[in-house]
Amino acid sequence: MARKPKDITVLHGHRVVSGQELRATFVEHDDTEDNPVRLRRRILHGVVLVLLVGLIISAIVVALAIINGQIKLPTAERSPSAVSACPATTFDYTPNDKVSLNVYNATNRPGLARSVADEFLARKFAVAVVDNTQSGYRGVAAVVSGAAGQAAAFSVQRNLPKSDYFQDGRSDGSVDVILTGEFKELTAPALVDQTPGRLSCPRESRRIVDSAKWPVIPKAG
Repeated sequence: MARKPKDITVLHGHRVVSGQELRATFVEHDDTEDNPVRLRRRILHGVVLVLLVGLIISAIVVALAIINGQIKLPTAERSPSAVSACPATTFDYTPNDKVSLNVYNATNRPGLARSVADEFLARKFAVAVVDNTQSGYRGVAAVVSGAAGQAAAFSVQRNLPKSDYFQDGRSDGSVDVILTGEFKELTAPALVDQTPGRLSCPRESRRIVDSAKWPVIPKAG
């Protein structure tokens, strides 16, 4: 009698699982199309990957452009310090009758130069020219003189509070007073400080409009 062939899929009464069946059991099925969450995740990963690649390529292009000089990066430069021509000298108060003064009106207030000149005259200043002018200076008043007139300009400033001193190239000791928009009044004669001191030079907020020079001298007409 012929022996029945041995069933290799059965061992000691238990079924033996083949490798093919194991793979079929444990391999994950691609159900992306049926799973919208997984689909969105894959799309997001793809977008992020594309962006990263784009950033890397852009960085390489920019770096090459900088190396080749096609792109110049701004360099930090130290801002130049404002150089002031303000005298450091301490001046004594010059007597009013020793000061030769010119008064100019750079405002739209008619008669201002004449009225202020009259006040200076009443204080014994020697007033010469009284006229109108134009100036880009913004402030109370500009007091202008040459080097020889600095002591006289100091005395004028003590009578003209919050004014700014400018020096020009004149050789005589005359002083110009240019009255501008913020001028209100002179210091009362009894309150004029006649102790020694220094000239008051332009503050940053009183710079001449549209000018890179320091200081800038308002030009009288």
